Amino acid sequence: MLAPDDRLVSETPSKNNDRILIVEDDLLVASEMEATLCDAGFEIVGIATTGKEALRLAQAESPILAVMDIRIAGDRDGIDTALELFRSQGIRCIFASAHSDHDSRLRAQPAAPLGWLQKPYTMTSLTEMVRAAARELRAPPG
Repeated sequence: MLAPDDRLVSETPSKNNDRILIVEDDLLVASEMEATLCDAGFEIVGIATTGKEALRLAQAESPILAVMDIRIAGDRDGIDTALELFRSQGIRCIFASAHSDHDSRLRAQPAAPLGWLQKPYTMTSLTEMVRAAARELRAPPG
């Protein structure tokens, strides 16, 4: 469930073509995320509804980060998927979920999450967090 935006995403679209993977099994939410992030200048490499699909898409498309719901379809939740993405491919996540309790955050810590968005969230807050995460990933180490 998303919160209504109190304003449109009005910043100038990014032209950096940062590649983002969306992992969300609610296709209406995923479609809104995709449209918003595309409008902000990001390239969406795909929408995965299961952990298995997310791992396959990440391997094939090499996104810089994934926006990950925790409760997804299939036999693997979003935290398990994020841990595997980070371990196998070095891909970090922004968790966008209603499930951001202390235990979930502890389980996710080894995946080095770039942020947490508590549902319901606005498309503006999603875009701002993805922009900040992309900047962090592009910054030189040190």
